[in-house]
Amino acid sequence: MQTRPLGRSGLRVSALGLGCMGMSDFYGPTDDAESLRTLARALELEISFFDTADMYGPYTNEELLGRFFKESTGRRDKVVLATKFGIVRDPHDPAKRGISGRPEYVRQAAEGSLKRLGTDYIDLYYQHRVDPTVPIEETVGAMSRLVEEGKVRYLGLSEAGADTIRRAHATHPISALQTEYSLWSRDVEVDILPVLRELGVGLVPYSPLGRGFLTGEIQKFEDFAPDDYRRFSPRFQGDNFDKNLHLVNHLRDLAKLKGVSASQLALAWVLAQGDDLAPIPGTKRVNYLEENVGALDVKLSADELRHLDELLPLGAAAGTRYPEAMMAMIGR
Repeated sequence: MQTRPLGRSGLRVSALGLGCMGMSDFYGPTDDAESLRTLARALELEISFFDTADMYGPYTNEELLGRFFKESTGRRDKVVLATKFGIVRDPHDPAKRGISGRPEYVRQAAEGSLKRLGTDYIDLYYQHRVDPTVPIEETVGAMSRLVEEGKVRYLGLSEAGADTIRRAHATHPISALQTEYSLWSRDVEVDILPVLRELGVGLVPYSPLGRGFLTGEIQKFEDFAPDDYRRFSPRFQGDNFDKNLHLVNHLRDLAKLKGVSASQLALAWVLAQGDDLAPIPGTKRVNYLEENVGALDVKLSADELRHLDELLPLGAAAGTRYPEAMMAMIGR
């Protein structure tokens, strides 16, 4: 497995990570047994960068990973474990959520994550969303104290704006920014990626397969489970679905010509955007995990990259990637 640096602080991760959110939330029925098999297979394939958050479940995804480490004695030190705080969900009504970057909440959230994960330290700790009511210097200052205490090794932000990234990095080195980045979500290229590279901050693209849409396996709205988050995402509704499906079917055709799957082609494109990024495609099934790992062997020529850029340029996807209220939490 190739490894890549995230930031200039010494953090290295497997070139491909594993997003664990869907194992516990948002994407239809869950199966802990299959998820545990997927985690074990990831380690066999030398994927050593696992991503979770306290709000996934809420809490149950961290608990699942804690169970995995407990049942897999000696494996914790083989994993770069990332988790996040900042999106506060009501356990009695998970649809209700708020944002908190208060220093006392940072500590409270970290202590909860450490307990659920069954570990003494978090390798990479992200602020999940920026709290506009709390200066970023105060939030990152509280995060830095966790580093001083050895409870956290490296710091990250998720979906933060360029100015916030600069201010946070001036308070304590930020190793990584997590944001959505794929062939149909390329906004990061405009303002964020140049700042990251100027400061030496790594990029962790989540949803590099467009929430599964770029796999080409979703051909109609009814393919989503009744409780699947994507039913409420603008990109998967009405005319947007049909317009985006047209783009994806072109991607499938290109992949077929190259002898790879659409998901492998889409992941290979993300991996080709620089050695300072490590995508974290999420899956809860072993077969999809193995297919994703195959993308590491897919090499794209300059002509192929240019063709993909022309097919899916910045702004090609129809519809925003989140509903309006959630979009308001991005880029702050």
